[in-house]
Amino acid sequence: MKELTKAEQQVMQVLWQIEQGVVHDIIEKLPTPKPAYNTISTIVRILVKKEFVGFTAHGKTHQYYPLVSKDDYSKQFLNTFIGGYFGGSFKNLVSFFVKEENMDIDDLDALMTHVKQNIAKDENSTD
Repeated sequence: MKELTKAEQQVMQVLWQIEQGVVHDIIEKLPTPKPAYNTISTIVRILVKKEFVGFTAHGKTHQYYPLVSKDDYSKQFLNTFIGGYFGGSFKNLVSFFVKEENMDIDDLDALMTHVKQNIAKDENSTD
């Protein structure tokens, strides 16, 4: 899966939120100052080429929708990030945040509880 630029990620965030829409729908959800129509149209066409976005043509209008789920992209992005900056080790990532963000024992306990709940939920969903 290809990596997205910041602008492409911003457009994808909107498409994941609205699930489908035309360029005007995407622009409407973006923060002020709103980018130009042609800018967003170009970004969406790039996302189509990268196979992140599909479309349905309705005359001259195109309705766009995500082809890649937010979860799939998040997993790939996180794996790339952890691999590039933390030697592929989640333990090194957590250690970094403990040290740099001054996490206390309560924060770590909350993190561990959250991780355990997600593992249990994943195990139950595969049964």
